[in-house]
Amino acid sequence: MENTDFNTNQQKETRNRIIDAFIGHVLETGKQPVSVYKFAQSLGIPEEEFYNYFTSFQGVKGAVWDRIFDETYATMRAQEVYQSYSAREKLLAFYYTWVEVLKKNRSYLLALYEGHADFKKITPQEVRSFRDKFKTFAKGIIQEGKAEGEIVDRKYISDKYDEALWLETLFIFQFWLRDTSVSFEKTDVAIEKSVRLAFDLIGRTAVDSFVDLAKFLYQSK
Repeated sequence: MENTDFNTNQQKETRNRIIDAFIGHVLETGKQPVSVYKFAQSLGIPEEEFYNYFTSFQGVKGAVWDRIFDETYATMRAQEVYQSYSAREKLLAFYYTWVEVLKKNRSYLLALYEGHADFKKITPQEVRSFRDKFKTFAKGIIQEGKAEGEIVDRKYISDKYDEALWLETLFIFQFWLRDTSVSFEKTDVAIEKSVRLAFDLIGRTAVDSFVDLAKFLYQSK
């Protein structure tokens, strides 16, 4: 058992070392390493050992995105008040916490993604694990919102709510990449306004109220 634990910890340590070295290389050079062979050499490990953890640099970049999500989620949920939040407030908490985590990695993210093609059209492969984790989180708060009447269950549309929130997430990320305001104040405003719009669209609207009234009047004939 002790030997298994040692091996597991050693593997985690090597994996984290690869990720940290990759980030360091991007920060120092402004781009990813030229080849896995040269990168492994710089770490003092055989090239084949790299492949025990990642099949390509794309996998390493994906691991960085996973770190960002995991830190965001853990930090957000560690706030005592979080559990008392409404669905809207939980989404706001995620985005505000996420931006704080992104700030720690801004130079790295700018080096790789500044001027990148529109994420809404082509989501980079390395972001897809982050997307899956976010959509799982989004589905959870959507279910809570429906249960509390904060979000309306609409036939044929409700199943797409999580995708709509993902597109909002991509919008916020791209806005933040371009934001040059002090303390990224404009990003905070963009988050507030985009979340308000999202919940205006998936929440109860005047149209829903009209339909409810029409149904009531029809059934009361």
